[in-house]
Formats: sequence, C-alpha cells, structure tokens
Amino acid sequence: MDTVRIPDKKNTLLIAHRGASGLERENTLPAFVAAANRSYFGIECDVHVTADRQYIIYHDDRTGRLCSQDLVPEESTYARLRALRIRGSGTDTFTDSLMIPTLAEYLDVCVRYGKIAVVELKNPMPAEDIRRIAAYCREKASPQKVIFISFCFENLTALRSYFPDQTVQYLCEIYSPQLHAQLREHHMDLDIFHQALDEKRVRALHDDGIRINCWTCDSPDRARELIGWGVDFITTNILE
Repeated sequence: MDTVRIPDKKNTLLIAHRGASGLERENTLPAFVAAANRSYFGIECDVHVTADRQYIIYHDDRTGRLCSQDLVPEESTYARLRALRIRGSGTDTFTDSLMIPTLAEYLDVCVRYGKIAVVELKNPMPAEDIRRIAAYCREKASPQKVIFISFCFENLTALRSYFPDQTVQYLCEIYSPQLHAQLREHHMDLDIFHQALDEKRVRALHDDGIRINCWTCDSPDRARELIGWGVDFITTNILE
C-alpha cells in the first residue's frame, strides 16, 4: 500500500495527519518516518501533558482505542503511558515494537528529515506547560519550522503571549464570519474542517490575510477542488 498521489498541487502544501497514518499506525514513530520519507511539507502530531508534566504524542483523551490499557494521559505518569503497547497497523494485535512517542522523539524525526512540525496542543493546558512545549519546539526545530494548532483558542493566545512571532492556526469544525475578526485581532491563521469551506469563504479568508489549512481530506477529487480554490495547506491521512 502507498499514498494516493495528487500530481498538480499548485501552491498547496500537504501535511501528513498524525504522520503517514494511512500507511502506519497513527502518531507512532513508523508513521512519522514514513511521512518524513515522502514529499510532505509537514508532519502533524497531538501533544498531551502527563500527570508528571512530560509531553507525549497521542490523539485521544483516553488510550483504550489503540493501547493495551485504557488510561487518561493527563491523569497518568509518563512511565505508565510509555509501558503501554499499541496495536499494530491494520491489526488488533498489540506489538512490543510500538509505544507512545515523546515530543522529543517526534521532533527528532522532523528535524532529521527537514519537515515542518505541526504540533496540536490537545485540551486546555496550563500556561507554563504551553510555554515549555513551545520553547522546546522552537529550540529543537527553530521557530520557522514549527506551526502550533489547537481547538482551544486560549492555548494559542497563551502561546502568543510568550512568543508573539510564532505561527499558529486555530482549529475549528464550523465556519462563521466572526472567525475573521477573531483571527485578525490575534494574527492567527485557520485550520478548519475541509467540508466547511467553499470557494467564496476561501477568497474571503485570503482577502483578510488569513492562511488556510484544512483537515482531514482523503478524497483526491475534493483535494483537487480545494487546491483549485487556493487553500494553503491540506492535512491528510493518505494523499500525497
């Protein structure tokens, strides 16, 4: 199995959602390396703060969907989360070769292969943890090589209070005209569910100087439509 190629992406850049998650188990080192070995502009991941203030990569608010135990990352220690095993790609069998990665391990892949790190701050976080995460990413990968995204607007405003120059994208599912003023005021870009976009909305956002990322598009036909409208980024599991 391989990615589905989009030959003419014009100026649109593709971001691998949770790594090359259409090929390997999402948010694992194999998924990040698989994405890094392909033409993706960036690699997206999801960061949680553990109970002992370590930073791990996992999407869900509980580990039960993929892991050998059902834990809440924010209520569990790093050591306990690291000891979990993850189901292999395309199987229900747990494997000793897959474990929850750290933020450091993810960044190592991005830096080694020259990819943009697209870091989602999961759930509302203490401001000090946001500062530590952002400072570490900026030091490890450089500020220009990191984009921070979050559904929690307060996470992004807290980050910007520490690092006013940092690129951030507000994650949302539903489009509203009020978004424009909110994003303009805080000098943020947008990362929105792709089905919430149409050509008129893309044009209006660009007219306000707002760059557009959209998630999570796996249809080649829809991707070509989005590319035709001029979206800046498409986040995808399988397209390349």
